[in-house]
Amino acid sequence: MGAAALLLVVAGCTQGADKPTSDFKEADGRAAAQRWVSEEFTPSTLSKDEQLAEMEWFMKAAAPYRGMQINVVSETITTHEYESRQLAKAFTEITGIRIKHDLIQEGDVIEKLQTQIQGDQNIYDAYVNDSDLIGTHSRGDYVLPLSDYMAGEGKKVTSPTLDLDDFIGISFTTGPDKKIYQLPDQQFANLYWFRYDWFTDPDIKKQFKDAYGYDLGVPVNWAAYEDIADFFTNKVNGDGTIDGKKVYGHMDYGRKDPSLGWRFTDSWLSMAGNGDPGIPNGLPVDDWGIRVEDCRPVGSSVTRGGDTNGPAAVYALTKYVDWLKKYAPEEAAGMNFSEAGPVPAQGHIAQQIFWYTSFTADMTKPGLSVVNEDGTPKWRIAPSPHGAYWKDGNKLGYQDAGSWTLLKSTPEERRAAAWLYAQFVTSKTVSLKKSIVGLTFIRDSDIRSDHFADNAENYGGLIEFYGSPARKQWTPTGTNVPDYPKLAQLWWQNVATAVTGETTAQQSMDNLAKQQDDILSRLERLSREREGYGGQCAPKLNPERDAQYWYDQPGAPAPKLADERGKPETLDYDKLVATWKKSD
Repeated sequence: MGAAALLLVVAGCTQGADKPTSDFKEADGRAAAQRWVSEEFTPSTLSKDEQLAEMEWFMKAAAPYRGMQINVVSETITTHEYESRQLAKAFTEITGIRIKHDLIQEGDVIEKLQTQIQGDQNIYDAYVNDSDLIGTHSRGDYVLPLSDYMAGEGKKVTSPTLDLDDFIGISFTTGPDKKIYQLPDQQFANLYWFRYDWFTDPDIKKQFKDAYGYDLGVPVNWAAYEDIADFFTNKVNGDGTIDGKKVYGHMDYGRKDPSLGWRFTDSWLSMAGNGDPGIPNGLPVDDWGIRVEDCRPVGSSVTRGGDTNGPAAVYALTKYVDWLKKYAPEEAAGMNFSEAGPVPAQGHIAQQIFWYTSFTADMTKPGLSVVNEDGTPKWRIAPSPHGAYWKDGNKLGYQDAGSWTLLKSTPEERRAAAWLYAQFVTSKTVSLKKSIVGLTFIRDSDIRSDHFADNAENYGGLIEFYGSPARKQWTPTGTNVPDYPKLAQLWWQNVATAVTGETTAQQSMDNLAKQQDDILSRLERLSREREGYGGQCAPKLNPERDAQYWYDQPGAPAPKLADERGKPETLDYDKLVATWKKSD
């Protein structure tokens, strides 16, 4: 690994070291812009003349950097595949700057990012990494805040049509100091997914009501979700089959793998009711169970005022393990995120409580068993149900916001050229087409475009969700997490032992809370040893107190409920969507 990293560092430092040469002609760039705008970047929220004017600006701004090869990296999802395959080529033809857009796994992106930060040597000229790192980036001294860059060094290469207010996730990439650190490139939520055709089938609806005494519909709480999971797995048509095929009322994944951590840090605890109300991430206790005072993390353990190992967190982990074993296909326990994602498209899953909308594009392909002959989906998406500890005002779920990040270790010219590419792939000229391909919206103007208004029925409720105020209750990991790479890796290791039965849910969460506090303590020492690290937002742990002291205080952590099930509740999906449209 060290040798590989060194080779990458050397490559990054040597490319473009000499003044680049290019035979690029502006006439060729304009002709390329005409061709791409006419043939590929359509539809758009801009007129064709506005698109060409925007492309003209990119071509002119790129003049000092023509002939350079810029290296950028992102995780492998449909949106980034489109960028790497199509938009990088278009950018090169229009500007004369060559782009090598690498696609690797998300964990590898973070590894490369950390290698560059720790070595202070340039590997990539820009990174698309999750806004989950905002708490890390804003406390470090290695990221170039975009607010500062756009007003200073990067002013000449910042597009006048960037329109930051149009980015629906810009608040996710803003630090406690109110500076923007990253530019959103793609965004998706985790939502409830279900087979609308089965849920509206009169015979299936009657069977469910006869068995449980209430209507089959979108589950509002975990009690209803659990009943529906049991019904489809064990009882529908007497044996858990539809049209002679075995079906399941739940889908998930459980392999000991870094992606198992995302399953939890991506708001599973907040969906259960862990932490406090407050958007984006709960105050003073957030959706990782970390308590903050002002902007300082002060503890994860209940004994420090945190909620990582409180009753709500233990309940969340217990339900996850129980449902995985009782209601999901047997092979799900051995799958990771990437393997489990496409499974509902195979047609034997009735519902999934935690489904990423990044899979929407792959779930709408003609010929799938979950797609009608006219191209409309047989499935729908809705808000995920919440657990017994959930309170009004808690976040309801997670949104991923993969975002462009510039590092101070990148040479100035390379950083400028990379920033041009980052703006190009998020520009209004291309963003609507990119949204159609990947369905990972970043601009409000795209969501409200005529294209999606006219084709909303093809996306199973995705357009209605993103066009409604409801989406604001879905947020990424926030600024309370001061070192995302170090803290995130603790989650999958501790959750995995609960899946295998090596530890109880309580033991797993106790171990996790203590390990998180150990890292917070090390960061606290670092802030003392390295003056200025973390600033006023550096961790400062609370002294430990008896857990009962904290249970007696208002808010999180909450004491264990006598009834962790509650009364099951469902909603009619079509009425739910009508309320979204009405509140839009």
